[in-house]
This record gives sequence, structure tokens and C-alpha cells, in this order.
Amino acid sequence: MSFIHYEHKMAAHCETGTLSGLLHFNGLELTEPMIFGIANGIFFGYFKLPMMIFPAFIVRIRPGEIRKNIEKRVGIKFHIFKYRDQHKAQIDLDNLLARGIPVAVQVDFFYMDYLPAWYRVHNNVHFITIIGKEDDKYVISDCYYPEITKLDAESLRKGRFAGGTSAPKGFMYYPESIPKSFDLPKLIVKGIEKACYNMLKIPLPIVGVKGIRRFSKKVVEWPGLARDIDHLSHEVMKINVLLEDQGTGGAGFRFMYATFLRQSAELMKNDGLMDLSAKMMKIGDDWREISVFAARIGKNRDLGADRFAELSNMIMDRADAEEQFFNELYKFVKTIKL
Repeated sequence: MSFIHYEHKMAAHCETGTLSGLLHFNGLELTEPMIFGIANGIFFGYFKLPMMIFPAFIVRIRPGEIRKNIEKRVGIKFHIFKYRDQHKAQIDLDNLLARGIPVAVQVDFFYMDYLPAWYRVHNNVHFITIIGKEDDKYVISDCYYPEITKLDAESLRKGRFAGGTSAPKGFMYYPESIPKSFDLPKLIVKGIEKACYNMLKIPLPIVGVKGIRRFSKKVVEWPGLARDIDHLSHEVMKINVLLEDQGTGGAGFRFMYATFLRQSAELMKNDGLMDLSAKMMKIGDDWREISVFAARIGKNRDLGADRFAELSNMIMDRADAEEQFFNELYKFVKTIKL
């Protein structure tokens, strides 16, 4: 197998994991949680578009925003590529690999056939790193896979040019330049302030803490949206999937954010941030209770009105806890002297 010498690591989330790996290759050490926190990755949104039968919720900022926020805050310059011409996309990728440059690409997760068939679903915002080519196969570092692996050129092409929502359009990038120095504590504070603003201050009823409250109030209406009990069961169990299994690091990125606060506390020797990390870890534990509850009632088809009322109350408790937490975090970060 011929490939660039690249340190492969598994990670909780493909966007932060891939970015951390590329920066490490280029000489900058930023952990996955630190990237997530500096980029104010933590979020919540609950929405239902006209074409959607069921609402959806998100627990992080939009795909791609983490890289953009890191670029803006740290001062990294990324070389970005998007394509209409699939042949040119492959030629450019091959040329970069020949120059010894590992490249992150956006793909549809479904076509990553080194993964088990039962695990693969259509998801257009999966990120992997291409680190070499051997004959008609590309050498892949995928942070969801335990070792460096291979993917045939046709599967990669299909993944890079899948259609649908958030179509990749051949998107790829690599770090072109990285500043020699930057003020990491200052970036930590900026990331925290923006995260608090997003969770508390955006004047829309579907995002942040207000979005969690909306989720709580609307979830009791879900039985009226379902075709049948199987459909309802599927949607309820997706709560567990979205909180635990979509590269969140568990409990909707809350554990990852707690780790960011802990690492920041250690770096800045700040006991207050360490205490807040522990509080966010508790919030993550409580979101996990919702995950387990949703999985259980969905699997058992125990989906009466009383169960949805219980689920609604659990979610409202999380809204109260996050409102208190982010207010406390915002007030505390304002006291940090840099």
C-alpha cells in the first residue's frame, strides 16, 4: 500500500476528527474537543419544513461551519475545491496526493463500502481524508474506522458526487497556511461567548434553548403525524440515534463540549471552567436518559399519550438546565482576564 505518512486516529465526529488530523499533519496540535469549542460547535435547533412529514432536531452548528469558524478565528487558510466536472475533481485530487498533500473530502457515507453494509446510510455530510492511491483504489483515513483502509475509485466518485440535500459537489480541502502563533485562551473565550449567544440570544423560537422548549411542546403532537405505530416507533427511536450515533461523541455533543471546557480549564488553570465542565457533563448524562427512554418506548411500541407527556417533561427539564448553564457560563467567561 502506497500512501502519505499520516497518523490515523479514530474520533467522535467526522468533521472535527478529520480537521484535527489534518492540522496535526501540518504541525498544529488542536484536539477534537478544542476545535469543537473554539468553533462554537454546540447548538440546538428544532424545525419542520413544509416537505417534511416529521420535524427534525440538530445538536450542532451546520456542517462546514466548524471549519469556517476555525479558519476565521485561528487564521488558518484552507484551500477549498468544488466541482461540476467529475473528471477534473479526480485529476486534482490525484495531483495533490502526488505532491504529498493529504486531502479532506466530503462524501455520502453510504458509498464507504469498507464499512459494514448494515452501518451505512445515505448521509451527504461525512468527511474522510484521502492519503494515497494504489492502482484504482484510494487510501483512506476515516475517523469512524479503526485503521487505514482502501476505497475503489468508483465508490469514491459516487460518494463525492451524490445528489440530494447537502450534495457534496466534489468538495475537498486542505490547510494551505497556518499562523506560527495565536492566542489560544483568547480564542477559547470567543468560542464560548458565541456558543452562549447562539443558545440564549438568537431571536428565533426554533433555536438554542428556545428550540429545546419547542421540541418539548411539539413532541406530544408526534402521534398525529405518523402513518402507523411502526412509523411512530421509528421516529421516536431516531431521537436516540441523533443524540448518540450520528458522530456526536454521545448525548448530542454535550460530552464533547464538557471535555472542551475541561481542557480549557487545564490550559488556563481555571477552576471555574473546571466546575462548569462538570455541570455540562451532568447535562450530557441527563440527555442520555432521554436517549435511553426514547429507545425503550420506541422499541417496545409503548407510545401512549402518557409516555409522550413524560418525554416532553424530560426535554423541558433539559431546556431549563441548559438555560441556567449557558447563562452561568456567559457570566463567568466575562470575568476571565486575558
